[in-house]
Amino acid sequence: MELTYVPEDFVGVISTIRGLTVEVELVGAKPESKELLAVEGYPGVFIEVNFFKKGVAVCLNLNNDKVIHCGQRLFRSRTKVTVPVGPATMGRVFNALGEPLDKMEPITENRRSISVPSGITSYRDSSKLELLETGLKVIDFLTPFVKGRKIGVIGGAGVGKTVLTMEMIHNVTQGKSNKSLSIYCGVGERIREGNELYETLKDTDVLKNTVMFFGQMDATPAIRSMVAPAAATAAEYFRDDEGRDILFFVDNIYRHVQAMTEMSTNLGLIPSEGGYSPMVFSDLRRLQDRLASTEKGTITSVQAIYVPADDLSDPAVQAISQQLDSVLVLDRTIAEQGIRPAVNLLKTTSSLLTPSIVGERHYRLAEKVQSVMQKYDSLKNIIAIVGENELSPSDRDDYQNAKKLIQFFSQNFAVAEKFSGHPGEYYTLEQTLDGIEAILTGKPLEEVPAEGTQPAPEQPAPETAKPDEGKA
Repeated sequence: MELTYVPEDFVGVISTIRGLTVEVELVGAKPESKELLAVEGYPGVFIEVNFFKKGVAVCLNLNNDKVIHCGQRLFRSRTKVTVPVGPATMGRVFNALGEPLDKMEPITENRRSISVPSGITSYRDSSKLELLETGLKVIDFLTPFVKGRKIGVIGGAGVGKTVLTMEMIHNVTQGKSNKSLSIYCGVGERIREGNELYETLKDTDVLKNTVMFFGQMDATPAIRSMVAPAAATAAEYFRDDEGRDILFFVDNIYRHVQAMTEMSTNLGLIPSEGGYSPMVFSDLRRLQDRLASTEKGTITSVQAIYVPADDLSDPAVQAISQQLDSVLVLDRTIAEQGIRPAVNLLKTTSSLLTPSIVGERHYRLAEKVQSVMQKYDSLKNIIAIVGENELSPSDRDDYQNAKKLIQFFSQNFAVAEKFSGHPGEYYTLEQTLDGIEAILTGKPLEEVPAEGTQPAPEQPAPETAKPDEGKA
């Protein structure tokens, strides 16, 4: 990105540099907030205005350019950070500044500022709720994937958040209509994982309907804090200007909060509870408000959430969770048993699991599963002392059913096939409900035939019935 300026737009000189924070003494024209300031003699170097105080503009050195030093003259560019939007971005990968990361030509036309929301009021029609099938038993059953709503995948390091998100992208985008597209936002994650996702989407022919934005571990906290608004800007365009339905994936949203916290520290702001600056949570709220649905189109969001030190009570984790419709909790103790996805069935919650949305049968089965799992949790300590044989017959049945349910919700992922050697599995919602009903009623799983069709041809449904068996 190269900025141009004229002498009349002279702003001032750099007086102080502290980390990424650059203080500019204002002696000329006053710039706008979020405006980019051009550095004299360096057309490709710029800083962004953050806020003002007593004749000083507090700015950010977004790329941590080393050529910036005290005494340099700065000029207004009359532009802000923009990213390309529209059909030309499909299948492309960008950073938070809208610069290509895929070694292809940059897009200079049809760009929009990332700091200016669309301004269109969100709209939610409860009479037009549409369920999206993911093919993942535990998600379709406990956290129904509803178009236009938000779902969180929460867990500590190494429990499978990224792989689960990749599997959802793979399953949900296969076989969808041309009206739907995906936007992936990678915030503060490993570069290797971003490259693997890119190659996976490319190999499965999903990339052509996907736009990707990355601000990964090697980027400054300023860039990492901007990548989510950049991706939201692209989503708003497709939603409002083209009336498209968007699948918006974030991995992971906690890193956005973390980047904002690092920025607050750089700017010298006083932290609050948990070391987070109060401005972090207001910024998070504004971002979530941008990922809303309107009368023209919808944004369905899946957000991976890192849990520091496996502490679900962390203030940032709580703030994120409160703005989501469903929260899928991944548990390290379950992951250590080799169960994937490692979902904690008791801590997973969803406000969308109601009879009016999922139907009476699904809702009643979910109630029974929660009841069985609560009983299983309370019986574990008793069994550790007296053994399972000392339980009453009904308690023993419930305990065994709970163990069967935990195993039932485990399944192989298509995106992990080359690592595990096991082909990916796709289950229709009807197959999932039949299997759970069989466990709770004590019937062998193979007596319940599969119903429904396979929406993803590449992922054959697992065999749930023998050809010569009748319906249960």
